[in-house]
Amino acid sequence: MAADSVALHRATANAPGATRALLLARLRRNRLAFVGGALAAALIALAVLAPLIAPFDPNALAPEQRLLPPSATHLFGTDDGGRDLLSRVIYGTRLSLLAAAVVLALAVTIGTAVGLVAGYRGGFVDEALMRLTDMFLAFPALVLAMGVSAALGASLFNAMIAIAVVWWPWYARLVRGQTMQLRGEAFVEAARASGADDRTILLRHILPNCSTPIIVQMSLDVGYAMLTTAGLSFIGLGAQPPTPEWGSMVAIGKDFILDQWWFATFPGLAILIAVMIFNLLGDGLQEALTPGLRRR
Repeated sequence: MAADSVALHRATANAPGATRALLLARLRRNRLAFVGGALAAALIALAVLAPLIAPFDPNALAPEQRLLPPSATHLFGTDDGGRDLLSRVIYGTRLSLLAAAVVLALAVTIGTAVGLVAGYRGGFVDEALMRLTDMFLAFPALVLAMGVSAALGASLFNAMIAIAVVWWPWYARLVRGQTMQLRGEAFVEAARASGADDRTILLRHILPNCSTPIIVQMSLDVGYAMLTTAGLSFIGLGAQPPTPEWGSMVAIGKDFILDQWWFATFPGLAILIAVMIFNLLGDGLQEALTPGLRRR
């Protein structure tokens, strides 16, 4: 029996490689995922190359040029400090993507760890961890993020921590459900029979098979993380002036919206476009990686 289990374990060990090849083939055939990925890559390149692309220093004050309309020199116009809005919007891409990356890294790490342990252990451990998760889910996400951010203090870093605190329970629920389905599969039983400990089973056998729904959910959440970060900055709980962050720029520009429309419009359009790009990517990945959910 042990020999058969070992043989089964070895046979299933090659499955992840075949699965990855199949997933890559699906991604290449899915136009939505391809377009979304190309646009997301362009946005990331814009953030990385911001110092080379931005025509002006985003924080350089020029009071004599304050609130200039869009022109050949300042394509997006200038703000109330005479700073070039195009340069500030470009640098804002860096902060928005960084915030989304930090939020998702923290939320996925915490949520995945909680979900794996709860789903694999079951019983009292599962019950305790899920009640803790439910406690966080009982509050409206944005309201809880606002409360945590206000308690920590108004800054971009604290806003990222606050959003991560709000979002990890969704990943915990997602991973727990996947783990509960996988823990009784033959390849897990084979690994257990071959002498693998719980840590090895969780990290080498169960977690890789949870990666697809996690990746899909993360791709969908990038845009929402950027939007939530901008929202906290808009109400004064995120990035503080003169940091070139989109939500903060919209918050200041709203006071000039009737006469200097460009001040709030271009940062707002940047938020809209970025969220649409990552929603497009998320929908494409969802169609490619979960064929059963494809639109009919």
